[in-house]
Amino acid sequence: MSGRLALVAVGGNSLIVDARHQTVEDQWAAAAQTCKHIAAMIEDGWAVVVTHGNGPQVGFILRRSELARRELHEVPLDVCGADTQGAIGYAFQQLLDNELRRRGLGQQVVTIVTQTEVAADDPAFRNPTKPIGSFMDARTARRRAAGDGWAVAEDAGRGWRRVVPSPMPVRVVEERAIRQLLADGFVVVAAGGGGIPVVADADGSLRGVAAVIDKDLASALLASAIGADLFVITTAVERVALRFGTPEQEWVNRMSLTDAERLLGEGVHFAAGSMAPKIQAVVSFLRSGGPRAIITDPGHLESALADRAGTQFASQVRQRAADTGGAAGQP
Repeated sequence: MSGRLALVAVGGNSLIVDARHQTVEDQWAAAAQTCKHIAAMIEDGWAVVVTHGNGPQVGFILRRSELARRELHEVPLDVCGADTQGAIGYAFQQLLDNELRRRGLGQQVVTIVTQTEVAADDPAFRNPTKPIGSFMDARTARRRAAGDGWAVAEDAGRGWRRVVPSPMPVRVVEERAIRQLLADGFVVVAAGGGGIPVVADADGSLRGVAAVIDKDLASALLASAIGADLFVITTAVERVALRFGTPEQEWVNRMSLTDAERLLGEGVHFAAGSMAPKIQAVVSFLRSGGPRAIITDPGHLESALADRAGTQFASQVRQRAADTGGAAGQP
């Protein structure tokens, strides 16, 4: 394995660019562009683990399942996660393998269908908040709640939806296999969608649960577990902003662990369903001893690795050594 190990968490925008480009062919075309940037990292000597989101793809499976439920059984949420890990992993395996071959590199890409353990007593199970699946009218929502045991909630005036827990990840079950594959020189795709959520019974047996794990938090956990030198989150923007979308918006070049924790705690800079979990994931990785993290978009990945783009995160010691003069150097 290379002396430099990176975990790259690929955001959903790397697969579905916009609402007009959602087909499987569109997703493959978008993923191919991201694979070029990841291949450049590998060519530069990085060993890489790739994680990815799967929210829209799970939504598509759930919608198909709901439409076909008079003909076929509905697909459980944990199985939807497994299905999308296989399908998206297949895309990355083929596209990244092809790109590595074009560059004359010999690494092979392999996907692991990954389980992520969560605590059975996580408070999230008592307060489901993550909307999934199709919109429903109030009558249908009440019927599904009574007949299927669903938790349902009204979603911003647009209708009713099923809501599920979003518990914190505590262990990536296949960590040892991922380590071994890295040691053998493979590029690994793992923990898609945050991993399939499972809980352990009293005897240690695992079982899937209807929940959604935040992809970036699970990626940070895996990055720490495998001793990654670098944790990268790719998203829709080139770098992080404070007060995003307001007249006071301010782009951030660099941020220390201390300032990331402070800004996150203020609760006004980062949207709860967007940038906040990404900052939280970076904080978790750095708290666990990780040396460096980056948030950027896929197209700026190479520049960000060279410290010329993206938002660069590091511990307080490393941040001072970089001589940045503060948490938020502006472009």
